Amino acid sequence: MKKQGIKSFKDLWSKSISDPAWFWASVSEDLDIRWFEQFTDVLDESSGIQWSRWFLGGKTNIALNCLDKHATDDEDSARTALISETENASDRREVTYAELHALANQIANALISEAGIKKQDRVGIYMPMIPEAVAAFFAVLKIGAIVVPVFSGYGSEAISSRLRDCEASAILTAESYFRRGNRINMKETAIEAARSVPSLRSVLILDRASVPAVASVANQELGPAVKIPQVIHWATVLSHSKSFDTLPMDSEDPFMIIYTSGTTGRPKGAVHVHGGFLVKIAEEVAYQGDVKKEDLLFWFTDMGWIMAPWELVGGLCLGCTVVLYDGAPDYPNPDRLWEVVEKDRVTFLGVSPTLIRALMKYGMDPVKKHDLTSLRAFGSTGEPWNPESYNWLFDKVGNKTRPIVNLSGGTEVGACFLSVHPIMPLKECSLGGPCLGIDADVFGEDGTPLRAGETGELVIRRPWPSITRGLWKNPQRYIETYWSRFPGTWVHGDWASKDEDGYWFLHGRSDDTIKIAGKRVGPAEIESALASHQAVLESVAIGVPDKLKGEAAVCFVVLRPGFVPSEELRAELKQHAGRYLGESLKPAQVRFVTSIPKTRNAKLIRRLAKAAYLGLPQGDISNLENPEALDAVTNSK
Repeated sequence: MKKQGIKSFKDLWSKSISDPAWFWASVSEDLDIRWFEQFTDVLDESSGIQWSRWFLGGKTNIALNCLDKHATDDEDSARTALISETENASDRREVTYAELHALANQIANALISEAGIKKQDRVGIYMPMIPEAVAAFFAVLKIGAIVVPVFSGYGSEAISSRLRDCEASAILTAESYFRRGNRINMKETAIEAARSVPSLRSVLILDRASVPAVASVANQELGPAVKIPQVIHWATVLSHSKSFDTLPMDSEDPFMIIYTSGTTGRPKGAVHVHGGFLVKIAEEVAYQGDVKKEDLLFWFTDMGWIMAPWELVGGLCLGCTVVLYDGAPDYPNPDRLWEVVEKDRVTFLGVSPTLIRALMKYGMDPVKKHDLTSLRAFGSTGEPWNPESYNWLFDKVGNKTRPIVNLSGGTEVGACFLSVHPIMPLKECSLGGPCLGIDADVFGEDGTPLRAGETGELVIRRPWPSITRGLWKNPQRYIETYWSRFPGTWVHGDWASKDEDGYWFLHGRSDDTIKIAGKRVGPAEIESALASHQAVLESVAIGVPDKLKGEAAVCFVVLRPGFVPSEELRAELKQHAGRYLGESLKPAQVRFVTSIPKTRNAKLIRRLAKAAYLGLPQGDISNLENPEALDAVTNSK
């Protein structure tokens, strides 16, 4: 604002909407975004807002900005890029920018010479939240390939469905990791997933016992059933050169496919590109998080969720230190998270409302054990806050002196639509307002803006740099999902409102997507997992309010002839779904019914199942083929 002679945040936001070319070019200059070739035009909407293109003519690479520019600077190269923590406090590691750069180069060389990876090949990363995963992320970008982050808690089918969809050529994984002191065999899950991905040529396995966060187990043969040509072990990766020339990429070249669940069908692969994602994410971390080179940024997340690319791309582009944590936040003791904040002198801590609700149960004693004076601000995302948990974090943990930078966007957004900015006043549980460069509104069912206090659809009317460039090989699904309801307007699928003072709030999903502890899963994915069990004829999954996780999945199951309801079968179906989806996404409840609500053309009506279960008004049921199914849901056990 000082540089541009703008006196108020409102004026800055208004100009960022009316003149996006000026705003985003100014951001690129202000944040020292590096380009192999400078862009000639900022924005091209000639193909429509849905297919807007940014920074035309520019050539860059996210790895150039996050690693190379620091590692080639004599002063910056020795600074700490990553601090890695696990449940075991003695596993702490520090990695400098020079060391991270060298490791990324070794992995890049191995991907090319050992795995045969080429420009725009897809490479999955299914690893714990450790420095090797970060190096792998940037190594894929360095060679011009496309990274596919995968949640470390997924089961084999959830992994393979994503890798099949994008036709991945390779996957990087680790032998195992620890949760609550137990070793989780990651390699076994990855190999099981690899069995059903025909395109997969190579598996790179981190198997060094010297890496503290990775449990070392005896090397196992993969067996004749695995149809993959080769397994590359970490010793081979480390035999490669520490030098590599990062490939210049067109601003619009994809660098990442990251999956988000929808209400129907397979998961959606959101495509993100080098130029737009880099500039928008760096802008958010800098201007929303107020993060600078001297800061220590710690967002409690996983490589498979969008907040990991958010903190890695934004934080490392700005040259700060990013703190990684792999493990449970309250193990081996309830104060483990706060211990990390104190020991590493974290200045910006990113959390979810679910995480805070989980830590609240321990009271303030674990918090008071630690000196948290390094903290300047909290970040939060994933789901709406409730006042009790919000005020616990702000009043008690933050001593009413640290802002909660509450933000909301999405995997397909690549960034945020709404956010608190540190220079603006706060209001309890609010998301502040639209981010810089985001023209947001709240629409009613007829597509007209609503008045203050009314709840409707969160919509966006202008493009932004990090918008997904479509869903992988499925442009029609992209248009149908986000652009088909109101012409030329992005409909995000969130209920939103703004109050008389202009503060924005979210009120949950407006579609059927289930958000468990901030992690979205499509009901169709859960139903598909259950359908693979021999006892299940059909099922319907809904999201219901949950005090701890925000939402939980409840499934209504119709059994095949010859199977009868029992507690043993109920538990078996939960575990079966958990093996496919991952333990964190398995159903909280499985309830047996004789029928489920359907339309005359046999489409599931999840809305009516949810209304019947929660005792909500059912609305229009004229298209319901079997009204008796509502009673079955209401009386289910």
